[in-house]
Amino acid sequence: MESMETRRDAIVSLINEKGNVNFQELKKHFPQVSEMTLRTDLKVLDEEKRIIRIHGGAKAVNQVFGTDDLFGRRIARNTVLKQKIAEKAASLIKPNSTIYLDSGSTTTMLAKIIPDQPQMIYTTGLSCAQELARHEQTGIYIPGGEMNRYSMSVCGIEAIEELQRVNFDIAFIGVTCYDKETGFTCNASDEARLKRAAMKNTGLKVVLLDSSKVDLRGTFSICDLKDIDIIITDDLISADFLDDAADAGVTIM
Repeated sequence: MESMETRRDAIVSLINEKGNVNFQELKKHFPQVSEMTLRTDLKVLDEEKRIIRIHGGAKAVNQVFGTDDLFGRRIARNTVLKQKIAEKAASLIKPNSTIYLDSGSTTTMLAKIIPDQPQMIYTTGLSCAQELARHEQTGIYIPGGEMNRYSMSVCGIEAIEELQRVNFDIAFIGVTCYDKETGFTCNASDEARLKRAAMKNTGLKVVLLDSSKVDLRGTFSICDLKDIDIIITDDLISADFLDDAADAGVTIM
């Protein structure tokens, strides 16, 4: 008879292999295990942060947090396109502004080229803060919260509440996906809430979106196209997306 540890290791391996597994699939793979025991296994594995429980099943940690390659591979993906997006974004930054800089690979590239001038920058991206550390005139603020070691960011209720108290002149928001029906999305609930909190009291809302993220669906909705002022993208973006942005009154750069 297999041990509890062996069974739970096997559950984690199955979920990691498939990305996400519903409870019916789990029962088929472990037919000798009672439903109550399987639900207990998922609860414990979720508490140990080895998997993420969702309604009707579970997801791999890398599916929810964008882990696997996580930050390391993401920053190496579509580098040229992201660099051009970052350069366009930097042109919007004015001295004496209060800026929100989201976490992510494209925003990290933006952080590298933001001019050192009188300004306040709040960022949840630890990699962004590292790039900004060379600045002498910029006030750099990192909201409190829990560190996501995979995406190199800070999240959680503390960060969300802190951002809700700040009035930003401009916010640079990173997204995981965009689909016409679901809008802009990401794969972590807290991150979606955090992005919405940063956008709530912002004068100019800017989404950094490379074309590879269009027509893909993430799990948690951030906002709709009409909620954004500017989208900075690349030359490979589809004509359909450009038409939808025009209809929503969104400026494309």
